[in-house]
Amino acid sequence: MAKDVLISLISIQTTDDDRSETELMTHAEYSHRNGKDIISYEDTEATGFEGSVTTITVDGSRFASVVREGSTTSALYLEKDRKHFCQYETPYGSMQIGVFTHKIANTLGLDGKLYMKYTLDLNSSYLSDNEIILSIQDHDADNRHIRKEDTNGRLN
Repeated sequence: MAKDVLISLISIQTTDDDRSETELMTHAEYSHRNGKDIISYEDTEATGFEGSVTTITVDGSRFASVVREGSTTSALYLEKDRKHFCQYETPYGSMQIGVFTHKIANTLGLDGKLYMKYTLDLNSSYLSDNEIILSIQDHDADNRHIRKEDTNGRLN
């Protein structure tokens, strides 16, 4: 069953001489099915993909996919120590991008965190090194904290 959560998604992109970092905080749905963690959220104007839904599926710390469907379509497949070729749709046409995954650290079930590091290339030419740092928390986490009882049975 899907659970409403709040996610923080930090994306870091490093090229030869530049580093950019963006952060997105949004509502999402989280579920754990068939041994896989699944996070799905609606993209907004802030992400540049308004009208699309992004779904991140993680199978342990070995494999992950980031699939975007809607006004923009893309699929990124990440498998530790392997290179995959992924189709990426843009308003100007589609491209095939190479993705080599260095690391996937999935502790979503323990502490709500996911870290992925990978390198992108286009026609075997280096594009960028990328990191995704994702954390989830229950949508009602703040409300539960407010209602927490202290040791004397009083509500905080």
